[in-house]
Amino acid sequence: MRVVGKDTPRVDGHALVRGKPVFADDIQLQNVLHVKILHSPVAHAKIIEIDTSRALALDGVVAVFTYKDFTPHYYTTAGQGYPEPGPRDMCILDSTVRYVGDRVAFVAAETLEIAEQALDLIRIEYAELPCIFDVEKAMTAGFAIHPKTGATGIHDVHKNIAAHLDAELGDVDAAIAASAHSFSGTYSTPFVQMASIEPHISLTWLDENNRLVIRTSTQVPFHVRRIVAEVLHIPVSRIRVIKPRIGGGFGGKQEILNEELVAAVTLKTGRPARIEYSRKEELYAARLRHPELVKFRLGFDENHLLTAIDLNILENCGAYGPHALTVMSVTAQKALSMYKSPNIRVNGDGVYTNLPIGGAYRGYGAPQAFFPLESLMDEAAESMGIDPIELRLKNVFQVGDDIPIAKILGEGREGFPMVLYSTEIAACLIEGRKLSHWDSIRGAKQSGRYRRGIGVAVAGQGSGIPGIDMGSAFIKMNEDGGFNLQVGATDLGTGSDTALAQIAAEVLNVAVDKIIVYSSDTDLTPFDTGAYASSTTYISGAAVKKAAENCKSMILEQGKLLLGVAEAEIVDTAVVAANGSSISFRDICTKSFYTEEQKQIMGTASQLSYDSPPPFNATFAEVEVDTLTGSVRVKKIVSITDAGQIINPKMAEGQVEGAIPQALGMALSEFIPFDEKGRPINLDFNSYHIFTAKDMPELVVRFADSHEPTGPYGAKAVAEIPINAPAPAVTNAIYNAVGVRVKHLPVRSEQILGELLNH
Repeated sequence: MRVVGKDTPRVDGHALVRGKPVFADDIQLQNVLHVKILHSPVAHAKIIEIDTSRALALDGVVAVFTYKDFTPHYYTTAGQGYPEPGPRDMCILDSTVRYVGDRVAFVAAETLEIAEQALDLIRIEYAELPCIFDVEKAMTAGFAIHPKTGATGIHDVHKNIAAHLDAELGDVDAAIAASAHSFSGTYSTPFVQMASIEPHISLTWLDENNRLVIRTSTQVPFHVRRIVAEVLHIPVSRIRVIKPRIGGGFGGKQEILNEELVAAVTLKTGRPARIEYSRKEELYAARLRHPELVKFRLGFDENHLLTAIDLNILENCGAYGPHALTVMSVTAQKALSMYKSPNIRVNGDGVYTNLPIGGAYRGYGAPQAFFPLESLMDEAAESMGIDPIELRLKNVFQVGDDIPIAKILGEGREGFPMVLYSTEIAACLIEGRKLSHWDSIRGAKQSGRYRRGIGVAVAGQGSGIPGIDMGSAFIKMNEDGGFNLQVGATDLGTGSDTALAQIAAEVLNVAVDKIIVYSSDTDLTPFDTGAYASSTTYISGAAVKKAAENCKSMILEQGKLLLGVAEAEIVDTAVVAANGSSISFRDICTKSFYTEEQKQIMGTASQLSYDSPPPFNATFAEVEVDTLTGSVRVKKIVSITDAGQIINPKMAEGQVEGAIPQALGMALSEFIPFDEKGRPINLDFNSYHIFTAKDMPELVVRFADSHEPTGPYGAKAVAEIPINAPAPAVTNAIYNAVGVRVKHLPVRSEQILGELLNH
């Protein structure tokens, strides 16, 4: 291939490094109003009275909105396909607040400073209600966080269960009882935040035709358009959503977070409006990864083959449940798609608490699955006396295997049959074993203050949501033999615009700089469900490939007409007839515009797939544990990924290198504690510790030689898979170093030190 598989510079690279105005806030709006939100200081309360008179009297305040300004209408903020599978349990503003950070009111003012002053002038009388912060106790709390009428899609309002999940194949209990070996364990993962460099920011204005324009940092522009139209009761055709460059999303911007607020300001005042979250607001009022309490039971026969997998999930949704069902579904689906077992069962409850809202975060439930699964697989391997790598190799799915859970469990809907057409997980494990020096480190005797250990974990993901995700593309030819590619797919910093340009260029036999990409403008680009579920390369890329092939066919037919021949072929960038006559792409397009057989040469296509081929990853972690303090330092990560044909190796490597610090943060440093009133404590980067460059270990990143027959040029997804395995690889390495099993993240030095002292 000429372009696919090559290190191609990003199509937006020059603009980014030169600091060009490409991000949401990089435009100057005249007469703009600044919007700020008043967040609830209490975790659960009824608003008895709200007095905005002093705020409205402040010079420079243009409008103040409270729940009294909106007719109650329940919707979901999740940027998902319609109809959304989760609860519709949120109002734009409500007379009840359900967590510290909930929206109480919002102000539009001439300056940001005036808007902030106005918030302090709003007087509210709260009648505090009972709170529940413990997910295990929430189902028997004796009070409901949400009303019994109004909201829809809640599984059990009385027990605070937002969503429920259950599925079984075979007889799990009987299989475990009959197993030669059985193991069980309970594990937990914490609240963690996406910590994108660019916060949530949205701008709105009315164009010359009085249409609402929303320029916003989002992963889901078409969902933004639909949900804002619904909430504000205006036609979709009256809204245009523009997604510029994004300074990081990681799932946190798969949310309609504040677009409806600034839109309401513009519709009421006729003026442009702007809102930007502070870092503090990002950490408690945006979205977080759902904490999960997960229990696994595993049964093995005498040959170390799995006989049964039993999975129980208790998911903390926080105060609302926009992704309650689907995150939990992914936890189950990905965990049960890794290893073959004739008997599988999952039971799960997504439960409301009076804590911040769980949302989409890279991996989307899979990190919560693989930490417990891979931890218990290591425990099982040790108990049965088998090498952990060998145990995994014995049990992973193979090419041609049917994945049973896929038939009964989709992301909140019934699943689709899935056959595994490609997997190189064995190659990932074999190469990782060599590159990590597994055998020498694992077998070394440890002594002294600092102990070294090595651990391994494997993981899978998906490539889009089968039967749900759809992408589309339009490509047209220009007189210079170049092309305009218009896609609804959202580049959120991943480089997907570049990868899609590479796919188009490969089809059309041209250089990437001949493909001009325009993406994510609901007026100008075709529909796409958005950047989530690792769908862009696999789904949108397939749409681009088909559209480019349609365009190429039209070039050939037009070339034959212009040459006056019945038979010809495309050679490089020309149509060449059997008699040797030829015509260039440039001349074909120019003549088609102005002289002969006049028409626009173009291609369109859409793509929906009932396949979702899983990429796989094997991660090896080398750690050093200080036995005097209990602190853990990650020395080296080896990450080997099977993502099918890699479209752009450098960008794919960047995806892996970006996922690893996020995974290490969840494992070792990131969490949000709350006080007895449900108030979050870690609200800046001095106390909420993300991994930075100085914290990073040595990274070794490789990709398996792989080809997925259902993907464009053999590609599968790469964006999410590298985040799933590092955390359990680290905790397995800690055990190898000092014999301490970590079952609750993040790793705490005091736990390790305490267990060492007790030994």
